[in-house]
Parts: sequence; structure tokens; C-alpha cells
Amino acid sequence: MAFLKPKQAPVPQVDFERLPRHVAIIMDGNGRWAKKRGLPRTAGHAAGAETFRTIATYCKDIGLEYLTVYAFSTENWKRPAEEVSAIMGLLKKYLLEAIGRMERDRVKMKFFGDLTPLPRELRELCERTEEIAKHYDGVQVNICLNYGGRDEIIRACKAFAAACAAGETAPGFLDEAAFGQYLFSAGVPDPDLIIRPSGEVRISNFLLWQSAYAEFYFTDVLWPDFSKDELHRALAAYQSRSRRFGGV
Repeated sequence: MAFLKPKQAPVPQVDFERLPRHVAIIMDGNGRWAKKRGLPRTAGHAAGAETFRTIATYCKDIGLEYLTVYAFSTENWKRPAEEVSAIMGLLKKYLLEAIGRMERDRVKMKFFGDLTPLPRELRELCERTEEIAKHYDGVQVNICLNYGGRDEIIRACKAFAAACAAGETAPGFLDEAAFGQYLFSAGVPDPDLIIRPSGEVRISNFLLWQSAYAEFYFTDVLWPDFSKDELHRALAAYQSRSRRFGGV
């Protein structure tokens, strides 16, 4: 007996003249995608990496200014060593390919997170990628790698305290704008829209400071199955909302 796929809602129209400046995505569901197919979790991460490539390219094509993705959190080190190694290998492969295409695609890449625990070769690739990106003006793709929102805020507090101790600033000068300069995202506007696939409805320590007034879009679609159509649904949902930022 054949199983019919559930009928999806029609893909809504998107006004490409009113896109958010900054979209952030929690790339979730790789492991469950693989499990549903009787595959190892590493296969899910490989499929998820291809989805990231597709979505990042499409975001560039439609004129999005900033895309931030959650690739590896500070908590993900708790996963099996084989899975962590596979994720690092996929990141290395992607960066090697990206470096070769950056001049053609005019994509800036930046990393949010503490890169020091990463394998040396991967860390050096990240640093090389960021250095090359300084010369381009296209879409900026921020990859959150060994990143945690709480860790970011604590690091920013320590950095500000150190600057005060060194006489470079004083506690009285601290406000939201000043504090933002000590975050990994310094100079990047806060996300307008945060997308989480996979059916989970939580923020999972992602961009805690920056997401204060972000709009959220949740979907049951697992990340490897996330498509341009699903991105359109998220963008259309964003465009249907009224952003008041605490006002009336």
C-alpha cells in the first residue's frame, strides 16, 4: 500500500522589496532525519550541510544582507566523538570550497564563537576565510561555531570589566550600544527573523542578547528537508507581522 505525503499549504508570495535585513537559522533535525531513514547521524549532518549550501546561496541571490546559522554549540561537545569529528570534517570541507568561490560569489564570512578548542587546521581555515572576506561587500554569512549565547554574554562582561580596569572606559559609559561592541556580533544588526526547523520550539542558547525583538518562525520540517519554499513561508510569515518593538 502506497503512503501519500501530507498535503502542504501553498507557498505564499514574498515581497522581495521588503525582506528582513538579517535572518538567523537554528539548523536542527539532522540526526532525526538520518534516523528516520535508517542512516547514521553523520549522514544527516552531511545532508544538512548541503541544505545550508543551497539556502545560503539562495539568500545571496535574493539580496539578503545577513544570514547567521547555528552550526555547533558549546553544548554539542557532549555528543559522541565520531559525530563531533564528522561535523568538524564537514565544516573543513565547506570552508575549503567556500574559499575557492568567495571571489566569484562576493560572500563575506564571519564566525561567532570561541574557536580556540577547534582542531588547529579548522581554526586556521576559519581565520583565513575571515581575512579574505574583509575585501568583499556582498552578503555576510555568520557561522556560529562553538557558540553559546550565555557564554557570549559572560565573555562580553569580562571584556568590558577588563577595559574598565585598564582605564579604557568606565562603568558609567555602559549602555546597550556599548555592550554590543563586546559581543561576537559587534557591527552586525540584530536578527529580524529567527527560523527553527525540526519541530522544537525553543531558542537553545542562540543569540540570547540579539534576539530580544526578533520574530520567530517554527516548522516541523527537519533541516535537511528545508527548502526554498519553506524559506518563503518563513519570510511571508515575517512580512505579515507588525513589529512594534514594545510600542503600540
